[in-house]
Amino acid sequence: MDLPDFSFEQAAWARGSLRIAGVDEVGRGPLAGPVTAAAVVLDPARIPAGLNDSKTLSLKRREALDAAIRAVAEVSVAHASVEEIDALNILRASHLAMERALAGLRPPADHALIDGNLLPRGLTISAEAVVKGDARVLSIAAASIVAKVARDRIMVDLAQQHPGYGWESNAGYGSKAHLAALQDLGVTPHHRRSFAPVYKML
Repeated sequence: MDLPDFSFEQAAWARGSLRIAGVDEVGRGPLAGPVTAAAVVLDPARIPAGLNDSKTLSLKRREALDAAIRAVAEVSVAHASVEEIDALNILRASHLAMERALAGLRPPADHALIDGNLLPRGLTISAEAVVKGDARVLSIAAASIVAKVARDRIMVDLAQQHPGYGWESNAGYGSKAHLAALQDLGVTPHHRRSFAPVYKML
């Protein structure tokens, strides 16, 4: 199993970029909650050990790495709301969250490495899309961890306001328990009405 490395960042430096941000989003698939993106500028001299695609890490490991990343890197987290997801579509909303995360970096990045195969259209800096970037690029792996931890915490908070859907464990994804709760308890304001299992209920 190859681990993510710093070769994309090094190539961007060689082309003259100085501040390179990795960007990833989490939460495209869930039926409830926002989509969350993170932008991370790593310090090459202080890269936390063990960075990898957040999907391959345990909850405890993600939490520890999130703290380690925040201690040594520049981090910006941003969201697109359920209303924006329903109004725009999930792809455009996830790109909006990415654009907001990049806009939140101070000082701004001058090049972005973006997970996926499409670049958000509102970018104001040079950027490249990297397919499976969270498993290939250290800065994107860091962003995937930060975004996942941030969104999971939001869903735990929302689960306390709307018990019964299991968001504290399913993070809003359409698990069996979540779909059963939709049938029994109905649709909350945090459900994405443009997603088929939800609009079929309405």
